[in-house]
Amino acid sequence: MEAKAISRHVRQSARKVRLVADMVRGKDLEFALNALHFSNKKASLTVEKTIRSAVSNLMNQEGGSGIEPEDMYIKTIFVDEAGIARRWRAGSMGRASIIRKRSCHITVVVAEKENKKKEK
Repeated sequence: MEAKAISRHVRQSARKVRLVADMVRGKDLEFALNALHFSNKKASLTVEKTIRSAVSNLMNQEGGSGIEPEDMYIKTIFVDEAGIARRWRAGSMGRASIIRKRSCHITVVVAEKENKKKEK
């Protein structure tokens, strides 16, 4: 079984969030949440929240209530770019400089480990 959660229009650049997503890709759920909780990156809070949402989605599925969090892992996690808000600021010699405020979408898929499925 697997479940998905998406955080859309997160006000951080995709490049910075991808650094955190790469840290937990393919890891066990407990290890990933522990690593994110003690990480110094701002993006780790948003990624952790999205992972917890995916776990909740898996638990609320039909037949998903019997799955323990120890039996889950992060199957897929990726970060896509979202819209860019453009703002203007006064530049030198009477010019206008553009400021790009970037945002991203975070997608997480959490699944049950295969070896536990075979034992049942």
